[in-house]
Amino acid sequence: MKTTLKIDFVSDVSCPWCAIGLASLLQAAEQVADAVTLDLHFQPFELNPQLGPEGQDVAEHLMDKYGMDAEQLAQNQEAIRARGAELGFTFNMAGRRAYNTFDAHRLLYWAGELGENRQLALKQALLAANFTHGQNVSDVETLVTLAQTVGLDSDEARAVLGSDRYAGEVREQQAFYQQQGISSVPAVIINEQYLISGGQPPETFAKALRQIASGDAG
Repeated sequence: MKTTLKIDFVSDVSCPWCAIGLASLLQAAEQVADAVTLDLHFQPFELNPQLGPEGQDVAEHLMDKYGMDAEQLAQNQEAIRARGAELGFTFNMAGRRAYNTFDAHRLLYWAGELGENRQLALKQALLAANFTHGQNVSDVETLVTLAQTVGLDSDEARAVLGSDRYAGEVREQQAFYQQQGISSVPAVIINEQYLISGGQPPETFAKALRQIASGDAG
C-alpha cells in the first residue's frame, strides 16, 4: 500500500537551485513510486522583491548581492549548469536578467487551485522560460503564453494578472514560511514536519521519502 506524503516546495522561479531541487525531487519520486505518492504544493518565496519591471543583469545582480567577483561567478554558474545537466535541465547563463516574480507566484497560486498537476506544469514552464530560454517571467504576455502552453485558460490567466487577485494569499504564505524560519530556498517540507534544504541529489530525497513514509525518520 502506498503512502502519500505532503510536500510543500518553498521556492522562487528565479532561483537556479530551486530548478535543480525540483528536478531532483521528481526523479526521487520516480525511484520511490512503488511505495510513495507525493502531494506536491508550491509555496512562494521571492528572492528579489525589490526589482522593478526592467529587472537587472544576472551577473551584475549576483555580484552586487553576494559580493562575488567575476571568477567566483563563473565557477558558481558552471556548477549550476553541470548539476542541471545531470538532471536533464538546461541552464543558459549568458545574458540573462533577474526579474520580480510576484506575479508569477500569483499565477502559480491560481494554478494550484485548479489541481496539483496544473501547478507543477506551470512551475516547470516558468523555470524553463527563465533559465533555459531567458524570458522575462514578470511580463504579462509571457506569463499568459506560458499558462496557455500548459493547458490553462489564457483569458482567465490574463484576468488574474490584470487584477490584484491572490496578492494577499501570496504575501500571507510568504510571511508564514519566513516566520517558520525559512530564509533560503529551495526548502522542501514533508508532512509539515520534516525539512530538507537545498538542491539535494535524487538519492538523498529518495532515502528521506522512504524513511518518512515507513515511519523511520526519527
